Amino acid sequence: MSLSILIMFAVACVLVLTGIGLLAALARVASPGRVYAFRMIGIMALSGGAVLAMSAAALWQGSEG
Repeated sequence: MSLSILIMFAVACVLVLTGIGLLAALARVASPGRVYAFRMIGIMALSGGAVLAMSAAALWQGSEG
């Protein structure tokens, strides 16, 4: 596994954890603007992390075979 793939997995992990944290913060009562922002950014971070992890996994698979 190359360094670039490890970096991609690390960034994906950060994005996923950030998204989970933002969505978990919605359990507290907040203003409508904050709920909207946390929901949008949280979902975008989760999906970005998932796509980046899938891309890194595909690069990893391609470099082995």
